[in-house]
Amino acid sequence: MGVPEDLPFYASLLDSCAAARDLPTLRQAHARLLALGLASHRFIRSKLCASYARCFRLRDAHLLLSFAPSAPAFLYNSLIRAHANLGRHGPALLLLRHMLSNGPLPDARTLASALRAAAGLASLRLGRPLHAASLAAGLAPDPIVANSLVAMYSKCGDLASARHVFDRMRHRTLASWTAMIAACGAHGRAAEAVELFLRMLDEGEPPDAAAMTVVLAACARGGLAEAGRRVFDMMREGRLGGVRPGVEHYTCMVDLLGREGHVEEAEALLGEMEEEPDDALWRALLGACRMHGRLDVAERVANRVYGNLG
Repeated sequence: MGVPEDLPFYASLLDSCAAARDLPTLRQAHARLLALGLASHRFIRSKLCASYARCFRLRDAHLLLSFAPSAPAFLYNSLIRAHANLGRHGPALLLLRHMLSNGPLPDARTLASALRAAAGLASLRLGRPLHAASLAAGLAPDPIVANSLVAMYSKCGDLASARHVFDRMRHRTLASWTAMIAACGAHGRAAEAVELFLRMLDEGEPPDAAAMTVVLAACARGGLAEAGRRVFDMMREGRLGGVRPGVEHYTCMVDLLGREGHVEEAEALLGEMEEEPDDALWRALLGACRMHGRLDVAERVANRVYGNLG
């Protein structure tokens, strides 16, 4: 009685619990569904399982999965993603194997989460078969899969393969550019990271805060002080759309300038911030002062942070 009308309401409620990771409300909803006899409905059981996965209650999610005679792809995706998010990369890949043996065919989101797990294990032995599987399924061109492949190859130390995947992409999203720039920066290819960033701008892709962070971090690791200044000035002067410097970008610049010994410039930069510098920023500047023996700057910074010590 009234069961069909109740399903959309509870499905929406479970989605809300999952989005907010509201475990207490999810448990109350589950109890209500049990009382109404709706918890065994295939659609609702899948929603419950996915919701518990989003709340990182993996034991509850797996228990519900064991009751499902046939689980849809989105349910496996939720569980694989949850394991990967918690750093449980081995169980994530075991779940993929279970899906291949007993469940529906993997989709782009399945492979993206599995590639993230392979990246977490830094295992080309596991990542390359996933690449082959994405090619066989015709999913390799999907941006979410291609971006995950770039990240996986980078974290596994194979920058050449990451660049090969990137160069063959028919449609690059901002996430694609960011992943490749980050990969170059992580492998000490700072000049290549800056080149990619400028190419991205030329192709009309506006950056966001994350893209700016990875290119500035690449400049810091590679010692490209002048390039870092130019990129930061583009953002500070409003030439990159709506993205403005945040704490993370100032942190990169302090790191960059501090490594190069420009501690007074780094100090002046912090004085321009609209936001209050956090402790990590001040510690970075003090570390640069110590590294380069600039006790005069260190004293000014210490007085500003901790009050007059004299």
